[in-house]
Amino acid sequence: MEKSNAEGSEKVISIEDGFSILTIQNETDENQKVVRDVEANCIQFHFCIKGNASFIFNEGRYILPIEDEKSLLLYNPQKELPLNLVVAPKSWLVSFLVSINKFHSLFSEEASYIDFLKEDNSDKKYYQDGTITPSMAVVLTQILNFNLNPSVKRIYLKGKAYELMGLYFNRPNEVDVEQCPFLIDEDNVRKIRNAKEIIIHQIAEPPSLQELADAIGLSLKKLKEGFKEIYGDTVFGFLFDYKMEYARKLLETGSHNVNEVGLKVGYSTSSHFISAFKKKFGITPKKYLMTLRSAN
Repeated sequence: MEKSNAEGSEKVISIEDGFSILTIQNETDENQKVVRDVEANCIQFHFCIKGNASFIFNEGRYILPIEDEKSLLLYNPQKELPLNLVVAPKSWLVSFLVSINKFHSLFSEEASYIDFLKEDNSDKKYYQDGTITPSMAVVLTQILNFNLNPSVKRIYLKGKAYELMGLYFNRPNEVDVEQCPFLIDEDNVRKIRNAKEIIIHQIAEPPSLQELADAIGLSLKKLKEGFKEIYGDTVFGFLFDYKMEYARKLLETGSHNVNEVGLKVGYSTSSHFISAFKKKFGITPKKYLMTLRSAN
């Protein structure tokens, strides 16, 4: 299921029975409210990639915040913990909703290692907050941004979800995880994330690769390697996909014509925009609009 507008989106993807991923990207200037029923037998893992959000409980009598680059685990088998979430402007979150039965099947041999899986804790509520490590940040960003054929989307996300769970519960041994040495440096990861923010905010007139590298304080080589490692695509490959998705959402609002949308995403001529849109979606913007109207 997906709900989106020109600047924000909320997606729920069921990757297998008892395991779902919820992604929220609020690019608006207003708070975004997310309300969702969650069964009592579910463990909730929440990761705030940027910005902040607040969980509202007991009809507003209790508020639990989650800040930038923080994680939050919630589990209460004695009562349901429905999601009543207020997401601040320019904030991104990824949440895993995992049934306790599914979770046990993943970690049954390690039950003694994970506190709330121990037998004497089976009926107790559990809460844990933590920090998103650099390697976890990489996987979370890959979950939000990947350039793959839709036919392999589910298996890709399943793999990334399992990878993130492993990193989450193996953080004491983080230094032993084999990964690109570049990504062990948290400062480098921040710089690459900043590079992505720069090209998104300058979507119509993005800087050159050298200008971008200078702006974030990395060499051109490290920018290219780091961006590909984190986002799974080149800088301008990522930007092209982002432009087209943003253009599609602008068209869906009905507030802009094809020429206006093309200009907003950096195409000075409508013919170039139409060609790019068709390359991405296999249909021209005009035909896409006609399809939307016929569907409604």
